[in-house]
Amino acid sequence: MQQYLDVGKIINTHGVRGEVKVFPLTDDPQRFKKLKWVYIERQSSLDKLNIEGVKFFKNLVIIKFEGIDDANSAETLKNLSLKVDREHAVKLPKDTYFIADIIGCEVFEEDTRLGIVEDVLQTGSNDVYVVKRENKRDILIPALKSVVTEVSIPDRKIKVVLPEGLKEDEV
Repeated sequence: MQQYLDVGKIINTHGVRGEVKVFPLTDDPQRFKKLKWVYIERQSSLDKLNIEGVKFFKNLVIIKFEGIDDANSAETLKNLSLKVDREHAVKLPKDTYFIADIIGCEVFEEDTRLGIVEDVLQTGSNDVYVVKRENKRDILIPALKSVVTEVSIPDRKIKVVLPEGLKEDEV
């Protein structure tokens, strides 16, 4: 499991006072109000940035970081990801998982290995696991309780019961 989780991506500067526009990568953008600091990854090191202010604009979060006081300084943060460590991550309800933990899990139907979760699509109604298979096209598995019967993050395994239309001989 990754120690740090992405919660947003800086997509641009905002104004001349050093604020940045952040595209949230979380189900609850309001969580940014509670954050005191985040990590950003530059080259191969993580830097901790203290948050001075947060506001919201359309589907974006506008963040002011301590020590970033002009547009030129803010420009250096463009395209960087905002991260939190697991200790400060949002506590998830039972039977929900961080996307970062689902990606890379092996998917099985009974004893048959279907492939590895390569991506998770968020459709609004339910997530969809994109499962990469060897020498076959990818399979899209809806993350519904009736389909995904067991998830073991420590074992990196997911068990599923495929609905009609997704069975091996039909794909």
